[in-house]
Amino acid sequence: MRIVLQRVKFGRVSVEDTIIAEIGLGIVILFGAGRDDMEAQAAEERLRYLAEKIANLRIFEDEQGKINRSLLEVGGAAIVVSQFTLYADTRKGRRPSFTDAAPPEIAQPLVDRLVNLLSAQGVPTQSGKFAAHMLVELANDGPVTIIL
Repeated sequence: MRIVLQRVKFGRVSVEDTIIAEIGLGIVILFGAGRDDMEAQAAEERLRYLAEKIANLRIFEDEQGKINRSLLEVGGAAIVVSQFTLYADTRKGRRPSFTDAAPPEIAQPLVDRLVNLLSAQGVPTQSGKFAAHMLVELANDGPVTIIL
């Protein structure tokens, strides 16, 4: 699994000019599942770890302007966007290969599970639409971008 999370002032996902997810202060999570994530037990353990890590990662500023508060502490929300392109292999040629990305029947349940686990942590969580052409808009605050 590959995750890129961005601290945002706002985030929005649209499909065919319809807004399907929208948050204010929080994080936008780009989530990629790989072929090596197919083993169910290991994937579940990793997703539980990631959900707890994301909810409690101290990437928001406190009253002194120090990055010292978590998503839960600031009352932020999250949007999870499936992004198979995080598994792009660009080592050969000029066209990326995506053969290391998990097939949709593996990736979609993992995306859904991360959304559910984040919600269970107390983070209001929305998601993009799996396998759709999405427009993702955000105001990256800081900018703060973390790779997990």
